[in-house]
Amino acid sequence: MNTPFTVSPATMKRHSFYLTIAILSAIMYFHLATPFITILFGFLMLHYLGKVFPKKLSIVVFSILFVVLIYLFGHFISEAVGALPAAANKSIPIIVDLANKYGFTPPFTDSETLKSFSLLKINSQLHSAFKFLSIFTKEFVYIIIGAVATCAIFSNSSIDLGRGSYRLQNNFYSEFTRHLSDRFRCFFQSFHTVMGAQVIISAVNTFFTGMFLFCLYLLDAPLPYSFVIVVVTFLCGLLPIVGNLISNTVIFMIGLTQSIQMAVISLLYLIVLHKFEYFLNSKIIGGRIKNPMWLTLIGLLVGERVAGIPGMILAPVLLNYLKLEGSQVEVAAAKDPS
Repeated sequence: MNTPFTVSPATMKRHSFYLTIAILSAIMYFHLATPFITILFGFLMLHYLGKVFPKKLSIVVFSILFVVLIYLFGHFISEAVGALPAAANKSIPIIVDLANKYGFTPPFTDSETLKSFSLLKINSQLHSAFKFLSIFTKEFVYIIIGAVATCAIFSNSSIDLGRGSYRLQNNFYSEFTRHLSDRFRCFFQSFHTVMGAQVIISAVNTFFTGMFLFCLYLLDAPLPYSFVIVVVTFLCGLLPIVGNLISNTVIFMIGLTQSIQMAVISLLYLIVLHKFEYFLNSKIIGGRIKNPMWLTLIGLLVGERVAGIPGMILAPVLLNYLKLEGSQVEVAAAKDPS
């Protein structure tokens, strides 16, 4: 009689971690980060909806919210495609003229060359960004697939649907898939920790930005493209560190299209808001993640080069996941050679 092939739980756990890293690498390499992020955000929404509603009703509510968000996102794209390039075309020449006025010599032959170059680069980057974000590209199809997969996973997250029906109850496939599920459960825990906190901070930032825009409206000095500003603030807030820089630049540029005074008022408000955010970050994120800023920045840079904006979103999550997994591995103490 053949001796059964046995594998220790530690070996299966180790190899399930290797496979998880391979899967995550393949997601980045084959540019599947968009549906993967959709699944993660969708599952996060269903995680909280499931605490309020039964499972089936949670999926119905999620589907309704998903359709509403897709509609709002499409409206945002249609608004932003016209708003941001227009703001860039108006604000960049003003910035260049101010630089020349105060003695900052641009590294070009003349100011007109710098203006043309700056406008060309900005419009090129905006075109690339909107090409990625446009709902008419394959990314939209990936988002739909991700939403459907989210509902399926929430209904039944088990990988081994035949567990308990095999001749060997304690078989390799069942145990390995259990370990693999644990690895992805740990990854979702990391996503919940990082992005859950980031969403809270972004929502608070967006709320106060909306209040600032509303106050300007009441004072009869409204900023144009308010809807675009609010959505950009929230979306950029999902990116740690660099997100605020992007949203601040957009708000400052739009303020500059009205007047220099309005741009300065907007900038001063953003400075006050971000001083409050430092306190918020220390309370919400500081006690959860505890990664050095330089490591997060490197992760963002690598994530952007590998998978663009989705890579930047996943980079802090992956860093935290590796820390979570690594902190659960015990290292044997080195023996004293003496």
